[in-house]
Amino acid sequence: MSVFKDKVLLITGGTGSFGNAVLRRFLDSDIKEIRILSRDEKKQDDMRHYLQAQRPEVANNVKFYIGDVRQREAVDFAMNGVDYVFSAAALKQVPSCEFFPMEAVRTNIEGTNNVLLSAIAHGIKKVVVLSTDKAAYPINAMGISKAMMEKVAIAQGRSLGANANTTICCTRYGNVMASRGSVIPLWVEQMMEGKPITITDPNMTRFMMTLDDAVDLVIYAFTHGKNGDLFVQKAPAATLDTLVQALKEIYTQIDPKYGETEVKVIGIRHGEKLYETLVTREEMAKAIDMGGYYCIPCDNRDLNYDKFFVEGNEEVSHIEDYHSHNTGRLDVKEMKELLLKLNFIREDLGLQNKVEIKDIRSE
Repeated sequence: MSVFKDKVLLITGGTGSFGNAVLRRFLDSDIKEIRILSRDEKKQDDMRHYLQAQRPEVANNVKFYIGDVRQREAVDFAMNGVDYVFSAAALKQVPSCEFFPMEAVRTNIEGTNNVLLSAIAHGIKKVVVLSTDKAAYPINAMGISKAMMEKVAIAQGRSLGANANTTICCTRYGNVMASRGSVIPLWVEQMMEGKPITITDPNMTRFMMTLDDAVDLVIYAFTHGKNGDLFVQKAPAATLDTLVQALKEIYTQIDPKYGETEVKVIGIRHGEKLYETLVTREEMAKAIDMGGYYCIPCDNRDLNYDKFFVEGNEEVSHIEDYHSHNTGRLDVKEMKELLLKLNFIREDLGLQNKVEIKDIRSE
């Protein structure tokens, strides 16, 4: 019997890549109901029709709620009768948030706070909030809004304390390969349309995680998390040059011409970093190594300023961040092996049947 047996799970932003991955993982489990709260009625309709056509035996276990996390009333309506919450609703495109930062504030910070306040009011047992490596040492609006989102979630968890009815914890993960809006589907489209592959900087590094890894991380946090904890999964990284070479080599199996695709360097875009940090130096000083994961417990000191001025940590200056330049680095062969786990690439290569028609290649 699993901890999800006969339980109701709400996923905010549930029509995105993460929500779809959770459905794939949970639909055959003993969970009672999965609720999808999102503002995109088209994606909800697509998901509903897919389930009715491909998984009719479990389609009724998924319920859809139209609403925006910016509106507390919509969140409250979806929250009634829920046991657990995965909070995934977010604006996550770096350029979009850079030009419209207040929209990122309203969704990522205020919207998440609405979810947390509603969860506490409804006595939800566990809430896992999804964040990103861009929240560590943020330099762009998306990362800053996600960093503040983490602070809000950790503060709410801290205020609830160890013995509260509701537990709130966070997960932070790096680049999720082939999630909607990510670079891998874009490059495949460019290559197959005969266009140059546009990369920002060949030496730029990114953590490489699959959607299954992201779901594993959230379930690990759900299982082990205490109020205010932040969880990070250890992950390999690769340069963009390695990633693009691996993609070109894979697609030569379809047509040798793809191996000759031009690569055009366009320079770093608004708000991008050369490498991403998953755990800051300050966090590493108190991180608990849990094997494949780091747990960063929240600071449980109260608002006593004397403690903050008197007590310091000399170790911090001798500790290194955990980032995509110093983690394990994938070579082209290893990158190809990881890419071949992606459903849409396996479909393109004829290694598995296509289960649905998609507007774009993504997971």
